[in-house]
Amino acid sequence: MEKELQVNLIQRIAVGDIFRRRAATSPDKSAIVEQRGDEYIKTTFKDFNNRLNKFVYAARSLELKKGDRIALFGLNSTEYLIALYGCAKGGFVAVPINPGLNPKDIIYILNHAEAGTIIVDDMLYPLIAAIKNNLLHIKYFISIQTTTQPVPEPYIAFEQFLGEHPNKEIEDVIIDDRDTFQIIYTSGTTSVPKGVVISHLSVFIMSLTNSIEMGIPYECSTMAVLPLFHCAQQTFVLSFMHLGGKVVIFRGFDPEKTFETIAKENVYMLALLPAMYRALLDNPKIKETDLSSVKKCVYAMTPMDQKTLEEGIKAFDADFLLGTGQTECFPSTNTFKPEWQLKKQGNYWGESALTLDTAIMDDNGDILPPGEIGEIVWRGPAVMKEYLKNPKATEESRKFAWHHSGDLGFFDDDNLLSFVDRKKDMIKTGGENVPSIKVERVILANQKVESVAVVGLPHEKWIEAVTAFVVPKPGVEIMEQEIIELCKENLGGFEVPKKVIFVDELPKTTTGKLQKNIIRNNYNTLYNL
Repeated sequence: MEKELQVNLIQRIAVGDIFRRRAATSPDKSAIVEQRGDEYIKTTFKDFNNRLNKFVYAARSLELKKGDRIALFGLNSTEYLIALYGCAKGGFVAVPINPGLNPKDIIYILNHAEAGTIIVDDMLYPLIAAIKNNLLHIKYFISIQTTTQPVPEPYIAFEQFLGEHPNKEIEDVIIDDRDTFQIIYTSGTTSVPKGVVISHLSVFIMSLTNSIEMGIPYECSTMAVLPLFHCAQQTFVLSFMHLGGKVVIFRGFDPEKTFETIAKENVYMLALLPAMYRALLDNPKIKETDLSSVKKCVYAMTPMDQKTLEEGIKAFDADFLLGTGQTECFPSTNTFKPEWQLKKQGNYWGESALTLDTAIMDDNGDILPPGEIGEIVWRGPAVMKEYLKNPKATEESRKFAWHHSGDLGFFDDDNLLSFVDRKKDMIKTGGENVPSIKVERVILANQKVESVAVVGLPHEKWIEAVTAFVVPKPGVEIMEQEIIELCKENLGGFEVPKKVIFVDELPKTTTGKLQKNIIRNNYNTLYNL
């Protein structure tokens, strides 16, 4: 065996090795349980690891080699995980794509990443058929079959693709810890999507970090309800698999199925959006379901309102905690832990991860003391390698030798990080800075409000006028003055919206992020400049 390969196999950190280890220590334990229709399909760690190996040999049979890009285009499934972590085992680069993106962005991502193979959920055939002629590099099409519809040309059915290939371990590929595991594209709210290049080291270390930060015990269960194309769900899957834990896969959120699964699979940890917890609390089945197995409830993406938080802690009798991060800095970068949840009011991100440095920086590159607002910056293995084919954006993201989040925040006296606003969403009005999220939190306290977005719009006197766009809850009446008075009671005069605009919906990305740039563009002449 060549010396380089020997050293690499002895010392390496590689995502694919996790599954070989668990197959050795917990071969007959369930790794994955997929809820597909009325069935629960179980896969042991031994079977999962064998299928990962078969995936590698199958890809090699197509003459794919280390570093080749394989696009994943589907909803949550066992096959999706086999493809994702099969890439990790073989040294291929996974390119997970959000199926909810518009066709233009999907075409851009596939061509920009130069993916030569695509694995497609059979429910999404029409989307790929519509753009197939615009794809410059795709040579192989592989189908994940979740329905009974026939597999059309030129697709190869996933099980046929795995076929009779061997399931023996792969020991002839050199994987360095800084090698690329996957490229995840940002949502591209203000420009074309950026390809975030993520190493094996980032994913491996941060998934272990989560296990420690969140106090995950051995061989417990979690649910994968959030989409697997997103880094947040991926990191929780690996955190449990590191410890021989079971992952129950859902293709979408269903409150009643969630309750059924909690009881059936003894789910230890939930990882959901705040709105999903609200839906569970409002469902009558919560009163008749045994929730005693649930000990951890993680929420992400957005802060949880106080009412939902208090009711959730009481109903589940579990620890609630917030995990944060971003595609460019693999989550969780910061954790707002259970002991602070009801003690601290505000948009807290909490403590820095054990394996990460978090600081607050001004525009000159100086680190600011507690209490001062500046940009949140990070250092550590979680940080991306680069933006694919975008050296300028890569360089800008790491000025002063820190990764720049684009978010504003500060550390309080307890050394807890508090998020203020996206840097680009801070409203500069009449010489004052107004965090849009601060105004939004006040407005959301009105029980008639479904959702809200606050932006600064051009104004002759104020430079930017604080303006609130409110979606009322169905069937309720709410007046502008009601919102204004609420804001006057809880905010400084300069922070109170100059106008409240009621709308039926707010523009969002498919992962639920508000697209404030669209609101600003659509209403930039509201004050008749």
